[in-house]
Amino acid sequence: MKAQQKPIMKFREFVALMAMMMSLTALSIDAMLPALPKIGNDLGVTEPNDNQLIISILFLGLAIGQLFYGPLSDAIGRKKAVYIGLVFFFAGCLTSIFSDNLFIMLLGRALQGFGLSGTRTISVAIIRDRFKGDQMAQVMSFVMATFIIVPTIAPFMGQGILWIAHWSFIFWTILGLGLILFVWFSTRQQETLKKENRIKFELKKMLLAAKEVFTTRASIGYTIAAGFISSAFVGFLNSSQQIFQIQYGLGEKFPLFFAMIALSVGSASFINGQMVVKHGMKKMVKWASIGVCLFSVIFLGVIFGFIPSPPLVLFMSYLCATVFCTGILFGNLNSLAMEPLGHIAGMGAAIVGSVSTFISVPFGVYIGLSYNGTVVPLVIGFAVFGALAMLVVLFFGKSSK
Repeated sequence: MKAQQKPIMKFREFVALMAMMMSLTALSIDAMLPALPKIGNDLGVTEPNDNQLIISILFLGLAIGQLFYGPLSDAIGRKKAVYIGLVFFFAGCLTSIFSDNLFIMLLGRALQGFGLSGTRTISVAIIRDRFKGDQMAQVMSFVMATFIIVPTIAPFMGQGILWIAHWSFIFWTILGLGLILFVWFSTRQQETLKKENRIKFELKKMLLAAKEVFTTRASIGYTIAAGFISSAFVGFLNSSQQIFQIQYGLGEKFPLFFAMIALSVGSASFINGQMVVKHGMKKMVKWASIGVCLFSVIFLGVIFGFIPSPPLVLFMSYLCATVFCTGILFGNLNSLAMEPLGHIAGMGAAIVGSVSTFISVPFGVYIGLSYNGTVVPLVIGFAVFGALAMLVVLFFGKSSK
């Protein structure tokens, strides 16, 4: 007797589950921000900028892992690949919890990133299995709008734990949420990749699929644009704790200001979900990329009269406007890159995610490590990489069909 298949989840539960799969990554990044100085002190870090590596190394794990989980999920199915990723994530959490020096901490964070790349990459593939075109962009926007609640509250969670416990309890909390995700996903989510559509895990087939991705102009073009805009955003994440807590002297108020910025990204994703069906993805990314570049160039001209620190209200206004445009770009650029790749969604999601992350990590690390007690390196980062993203978007918006 054939086993009865699980009913397809209703739309809202599906969006919530996909959002949790993506948000575990954001939680693992943003909840750490208030704890960076204490972690660095306990691990004997002498250079404050080196604490940023605790954030950056997770992105490196994400970039490497996505190349693994995409083809794996195409070969064995989405669900089994997610389970493997969660095992690596749990191992990374435990390694970080029991670390006694920076090297072991970074090893644990890399393992976390490698594991989280599974949930992040495969969630995109699952969405692509069920939706396409502007409808996929709409789903991605709603997922992002739901997921943005996590970056809003994550620093508060991290700061709250620091008030009552050791920083290692942040990792214990994230590990517990990973277990909840495992139970929810395993009991409620259907397998979306039918056996007849799976691609055997062979190097030759993987290389052929990768060749198709790399020779699809629109996919690679929008992937590069996503990497450029992510570079500036990673630079912001790396240096945000030092800018707000130290430069502006906000201390424990840092999570409040970070939440305001996160809400800008979230509201952008929600508004994009409403507008993208009417205007289309290409127009949305064109407007948003121009916005990032324009706001940053104008702000650069303004802040030179306020070095080292422009008024906090002015800086927050600039950041909220810029990351609002960035939020519109995130979902649409990935959807545009994935649009021609539905028949190889797993590998497509892997290449798109990995290449954009490999671009963003070194540039984002450079922007963060360039922090010199002023906001100038960060704003230059947004201006330069916003301009590069804009040029790529304008070119591929005209040339791709």
